[in-house]
Amino acid sequence: MADSSFDIVSKVERQEVDNALNQASREISQRYDFKNVGASIAWSGERIEMRANSEERVKAILDVFQSKLVKRGISLKALDAGEPQASGKEYKIFASLQEGISQENAKKVAKIIRDEGPKGVKAQVQGEELRVTSKSRDDLQAVITLIKGKDLDFAVQFVNYR
Repeated sequence: MADSSFDIVSKVERQEVDNALNQASREISQRYDFKNVGASIAWSGERIEMRANSEERVKAILDVFQSKLVKRGISLKALDAGEPQASGKEYKIFASLQEGISQENAKKVAKIIRDEGPKGVKAQVQGEELRVTSKSRDDLQAVITLIKGKDLDFAVQFVNYR
C-alpha cells in the first residue's frame, strides 16, 4: 500500500484579502467617526496602506480591516502590520501579507512532528512547504491535530491530503 501524505503550507487567498479590504473601505467611508478625517485603506503595490489624520484613527482602521479578515477566514498571523508613522499631517500604517513557510519555521514544525508526533511519520521540507507522509491515515490526522494545537507564529493550512 502506498504512503498517504499531505502538505503544510502558509498561503493567503488574495481574492479574500481583496474582499476584506473592499468591505473595510466601504465601512470606513460610511462610519460617522471617520467622516472628514482623510481615512482610507487601499493597496499600495504589494502592501496595504491605511491613512488617517490621527494615530488613534489609523489604528481604528487597522482594527476594522482585521475584523473583516477574521470574518473571511484569514488568520491574522498572515498580516504583518507596522507601527503608525507620521507623514506630514497624517498617519500611515503599512501592512503586508506573510506567505510561505521559512526554512527555520519548517524545521521547527518538522522537529515538533518528529518529537511529539506518532512513530513512522516523516516530514520533509520542500521549498516553502512541508510534506508529511505516513503509512497510516490516522497518524496523519493526529499530526494535523498536533500542529493545530501548537501556537505557531505563522498561519498554516493543510492541503493535498491523499
